[in-house]
Amino acid sequence: MDIFNEIKKKLSQEFIDIVEWLDSSNDTIVHRFERYQNEIKNNAKLIVREGQTAVFVNEGQLADVFSPGTYTLNTKNLPILTTLKGWKYGFDSPFKAEVYFVNTRLFTDEKWGTKNPIMLSDDRFGLVEIRAYGTYSFKISDPGKFVVDVVGTDGNFTSYEVNEHLKSLIVTRFTDTVGEANLPIELYAANTTELSQTCQEVMQPEFDRVGIELEKFYIENVSMPEDLKKEIFEYSRLDKLDMAKLSQFKAAKAMEAAAKNEGGTAGAGMGMGMGFVLAQQMGQMMNPQSNQNLASQSQPSVVPPPMPSQILYYYAVNGLQNGPVGVERLRELFASRTINRDTLVWKQGMGDWSALKDVAELKSFLGGNTPPPLPTA
Repeated sequence: MDIFNEIKKKLSQEFIDIVEWLDSSNDTIVHRFERYQNEIKNNAKLIVREGQTAVFVNEGQLADVFSPGTYTLNTKNLPILTTLKGWKYGFDSPFKAEVYFVNTRLFTDEKWGTKNPIMLSDDRFGLVEIRAYGTYSFKISDPGKFVVDVVGTDGNFTSYEVNEHLKSLIVTRFTDTVGEANLPIELYAANTTELSQTCQEVMQPEFDRVGIELEKFYIENVSMPEDLKKEIFEYSRLDKLDMAKLSQFKAAKAMEAAAKNEGGTAGAGMGMGMGFVLAQQMGQMMNPQSNQNLASQSQPSVVPPPMPSQILYYYAVNGLQNGPVGVERLRELFASRTINRDTLVWKQGMGDWSALKDVAELKSFLGGNTPPPLPTA
């Protein structure tokens, strides 16, 4: 194994070294250039194509960043790396450095979405839940910062990996933004363009911290539970409708449905009755003035006095209080000899118990209605 490594090392020193990266994928953001023990020959050729940036890292420190072009790697083109190495007399032998090619093209149609519903407070519906999803596009604006802060030592960093980081950031800032917007719940779905622009402005400083530029941010849809959606639709309809007319319309529909469910003569009668009622209601809706006139004519001009309250009496039999009973019941008791003229009676307003014969309104019981005593044997 050591022999093959030595042969590989000798061959790398014999030929002109070319440092380049041809991207054959659609999702690679950062690719680390591989060389035996990371050795690059003095005066090697560095080729950086359009849409790329080459980042040199030496012993964990950022050394140099190269934009698109072709370079000869020596002390003139690597001043920072030369300072880090402390070389005063140029490169007389291969040097070690990690080279990361960063894809700076625009990455489009990246997906984002809320894994869990977002809880919001609405003045009319209380606590509600919404979900949202959309797309965004980004590109690397500061390759050096991105490699140091995000990539680290990853040899092949893809858009999938960076998306996992960005999605969490997007959802967090999106939640903060919609919470502070304080819009009525039904307006979130109707103002996705304005919300998208606001969210992009809020998120951009967070992206800048890791060397990424958020080019576009789109909210494609804001959804809510079906029961809440139906409630919002119903509320919006009620807000626009005349409640009196709506009640009349629903009553007519209910009678129509009842008539259809009945069979035979009963169904026909119900249908005719429903037609008369419906016609009357429609007439009232079309001519409210005549409806008011009919209502005024139907009202009586004289209001009858209230019904007199019945006078109730208590009576004593065998030393026990009974009642209360009305005058007619008291008359029946007198006629059946359950009570007599000397029976004590009392009603509300009397100071004390009195004999029946001494109460003015009960003296009518005595007029010829008292039978004579039974004959003795």
